[in-house]
Amino acid sequence: MNIPSALNLGLRRGVLEIRQFARQRESVVFTMAFPIILLAIFGSVFKTTLAPGVTFSQYFVSGMIASGLVNTGFQQLAIIIPMEREFGTLKRLRGTPMPVTSYFIGKAILVVSSMLVQVALLLACGVLFFGVHLPTSSFKWLTFLWLIIIGSAASTALGIAFAAVPKSGRGASAVVSPVVIVLQFFSGVFFVFTDLPAWMQQVAAIFPLKWLTQGMRSVFLPDTFAAREVAGSWELSRIAIILLVWLGVGLFFSARTFKWSRE
Repeated sequence: MNIPSALNLGLRRGVLEIRQFARQRESVVFTMAFPIILLAIFGSVFKTTLAPGVTFSQYFVSGMIASGLVNTGFQQLAIIIPMEREFGTLKRLRGTPMPVTSYFIGKAILVVSSMLVQVALLLACGVLFFGVHLPTSSFKWLTFLWLIIIGSAASTALGIAFAAVPKSGRGASAVVSPVVIVLQFFSGVFFVFTDLPAWMQQVAAIFPLKWLTQGMRSVFLPDTFAAREVAGSWELSRIAIILLVWLGVGLFFSARTFKWSRE
């Protein structure tokens, strides 16, 4: 396989994926607006202060950004790919010179572009309407950058790998959505993680969303809040290692289980 050629085709495929997504107005509005709607609901209902300088809205924004990576990467791809497979889209693509690597690159570009827009809108609404404070140190912004990069890559790879699980495109949403919702509740997106039962914390620690959420808290919450984490610190090195391991798992199973058609 010619790597430069595969990359070039992947970039072109990514542009096409973005155009196709933009034409689906209902999907675009829901994907971009849903996190903002949740912020409006939870931010209006829960106005408590969790710690000095930490409102619930501040805590919730960090969780929603992490959750957004899972929604736009894992959930979206694990639902769309089975649908494309069932409708014959992938089978037609197989008849073109495009290698599977280029297809993966195209999906990754769609995930990253969607996520960047979603994060920008979420932060803007949080700052304007709910008093969310943005990081002021370059270290926190650098942490935010590598969390976005690794988190997006892991979510994309895992979404492509999990796309082999649904038996049909029509049933994909029923299989994938409950998994994401349960992980959101277990991983401290909607509630303070250490307030959850110990068994929930242990289960959540197996999966990447818990660590991605914790990493985002290190970016948007003051360092003093780290004392309320399970280990009493942000554990950034451990977060990076675990996310990279899940990225490797996703890439391995993506390559092993991806099918152009159901046959």
